[in-house]
Amino acid sequence: MTMKKPRKDNDQHPPLQASRILPVLPLKGGVLFPNAMMPITIGQERSIKLIDEALIKDRTIVVVSVRNQDVEVPQPEDLYSVGCLSSIAKMMKLKDDQMSVLIQGQSRMRIGEYTQSTPYLQANVEMINEDYERNLEIDALMVSIKNLFQRAVELSPNIPSEVGFIIRNMDDPRTLADMIAANFNISVAEKQEILELIDIKKRLERITVILNKELQILELGSKIQGDLKKEMDKSQRDYYLREQLKAIQRELGEEDERAVETKELKEKIKKAQMPEDVLKIAEKELERLTNMPPAAAEYTVSRTYLDWLIDLPWAVATEDSLDIDEAQKVLDEDHYDLEKVKKRIVEYLAVRKLKPDMKGPILCFAGPPGTGKTSLGKSIARALGRKFIRMSLGGVRDEAEIRGHRRTYVGALPGRIIQGIKKAGTRNPVFMLDEVDKIGTDFRGDPSSALLEVLDPEQNFSFSDNYLEVPFDLSAVMFITTANVLDTVPPALRDRMEVLDLTGYTEEEKLMIAKQYLVPRQLVAHGITSENLRFDDSAIRSIISDYTREAGLRNLEREVATICRGFAKEYARGKREAVTITSEMLKTFLGPVKFFAEVAERTAVPGVATGLAWTPTGGDIIFVEATKMKGKQSLILTGSLGDVMKESAQAALSYIRSKAKEMKIQEDFFEDNDIHLHVPAGAIPKDGPSAGVTIFTALVSLLLDRPVRSDIAMTGEITLRGLVLPVGGIKEKVLAAKRAGITKVILPKKNENNLEEVSEKARSGMEFYLVDTMDRVIELALA
Repeated sequence: MTMKKPRKDNDQHPPLQASRILPVLPLKGGVLFPNAMMPITIGQERSIKLIDEALIKDRTIVVVSVRNQDVEVPQPEDLYSVGCLSSIAKMMKLKDDQMSVLIQGQSRMRIGEYTQSTPYLQANVEMINEDYERNLEIDALMVSIKNLFQRAVELSPNIPSEVGFIIRNMDDPRTLADMIAANFNISVAEKQEILELIDIKKRLERITVILNKELQILELGSKIQGDLKKEMDKSQRDYYLREQLKAIQRELGEEDERAVETKELKEKIKKAQMPEDVLKIAEKELERLTNMPPAAAEYTVSRTYLDWLIDLPWAVATEDSLDIDEAQKVLDEDHYDLEKVKKRIVEYLAVRKLKPDMKGPILCFAGPPGTGKTSLGKSIARALGRKFIRMSLGGVRDEAEIRGHRRTYVGALPGRIIQGIKKAGTRNPVFMLDEVDKIGTDFRGDPSSALLEVLDPEQNFSFSDNYLEVPFDLSAVMFITTANVLDTVPPALRDRMEVLDLTGYTEEEKLMIAKQYLVPRQLVAHGITSENLRFDDSAIRSIISDYTREAGLRNLEREVATICRGFAKEYARGKREAVTITSEMLKTFLGPVKFFAEVAERTAVPGVATGLAWTPTGGDIIFVEATKMKGKQSLILTGSLGDVMKESAQAALSYIRSKAKEMKIQEDFFEDNDIHLHVPAGAIPKDGPSAGVTIFTALVSLLLDRPVRSDIAMTGEITLRGLVLPVGGIKEKVLAAKRAGITKVILPKKNENNLEEVSEKARSGMEFYLVDTMDRVIELALA
């Protein structure tokens, strides 16, 4: 059998001594050096056979390192060309057909041609001559290597100190280099490189390089370990001292304040019944707080944060009063009429009774000031048996007011939503967000956008405040918002709310509210009894019609309070007679009449028509006056009118000019005349299309020289084709007409459905004309 000769790693070698054929044992993961001993575990069948036969003979073998450690059964081409002549010092059988062999290296050998591959490798080997001449350079290298190795022994825990002693006492440079290479933790390739270096000087130089490199690594590792040890020693020292301090305090009967505080916080966290994810954060924060010195700047921030987490009512909820009859009774006691709102609350209670885990509704009470929106929220809370929290949003323009500040800011706090929940002490209060239409939005922030998550039942179950940074469930909270005007509320926010309109009150409703609520409340507020002071119905009606003209009740209550104060002054002076306030006595307390029934007087002349307008404070009546004079076909518009109202006036004039002959108006009326249209109260801006019918009627009245009926008012948008289009605010406008004593109202035909929103009480005694053309308006309006 012909064997391949392995490639040689070095081209030039010293002369070889006599060759001999010896068994070759492949060695994985190591290199055997002369004069070194190495234990080897053998498991391959061919290697076991090699050892058995070597023991029978002279125990001499050649150990050669394997180039590729992944080769399972190394072949000649997988072995290095230089190995070590060795003798088997000891052999011991192990379990599982394995043996442990202790091998001692003797001298370097170069592998020649392989003569046998089975049952194990055999090769023709030649001994390498290592003769050298000793000189000062070699001696210097030896001293340097010994010093470096001694330093390495001190730094490395893996090199035994005995090896360092042996190295110090070595005088043979060949043995010194081999011993260091054998005992140092370097790669197989580097060890093989040193084994193949025959020149003693080069071998020592290579050992010096390797030692320097490894020494740098050991020194860096030692520095890292030293730093870690210092930190650990400091921590252990601090822990030891703390434990000693605790023991001393226990002996003196003084318990550590920090320990007491930590114990109390742990108990509070346990009692708070937080959700699992919040509980983990609270416990982590408590651990952080415990390990923090009280003097640290972060200590107060961390403690305040923990207090907020503990104080929030995670699992505390008031039990709803689900007695529907009782809730209806409470609502009726607190508020007169408002049947639509009361019906909605009673429906909520009924559903809550059938489905206890329902989400809280988001209601929006929209209406003029003084109609009882805010006080209605308190009544709802009382009817439900819940806590009531009110938050005013007027002028708020920082979204941090809603969502809170990040804890990185000095003086950071949660938003007012979370503050309100904490103040209520329950997770299901009635939360009123007052004046939601007056939130400020500019470059400084947009709080209305921050409210989107709060007021969305599909999102607010996991509301996250910037300060807490943990989700809080707001789905059980009953949110109620109030607004005077819905136009300024962003559409996305308005879409999340169920709007309930609270329009103004009629005179009869105001009379009942004054008798049942306002007068008794003011008597108590001024320390007066009903036996001392009474109000006649005629007096209350006179206050409503002559001293107040509003959709709500605030001014009415103020006038009642003025009368009570006037009586209290006389009563305090000693005049103890009981007094019944009549309409004739009002002038004494309230001064001259403030409002007059001026409709008949104002419309007595041609060119004046009464219109109905909608304002943020409720409905109102307006007068449109028209006159003509010599001029050059000019239309003059005054009264602080907006663009839409001006366009309505131009459209009305154009329609009249196009239909002048049919209306029996002089066709050239505009040739040599100017027409001036004026809406009084010029300091108040006015706009909108709903004055079109009124403007048209005033112009026709002027041109036909026929006055408009004094008991009629109108509203509606007009077109150039003579049609009357629908407008908004019908309920408010009808109530305004009722307050002004008007009995007939002209409305667009398409607003017929809106009349159903007006109560029968408000409509009683009034006639409504539904029109769809401007010609029909003239028939009804002109006397």
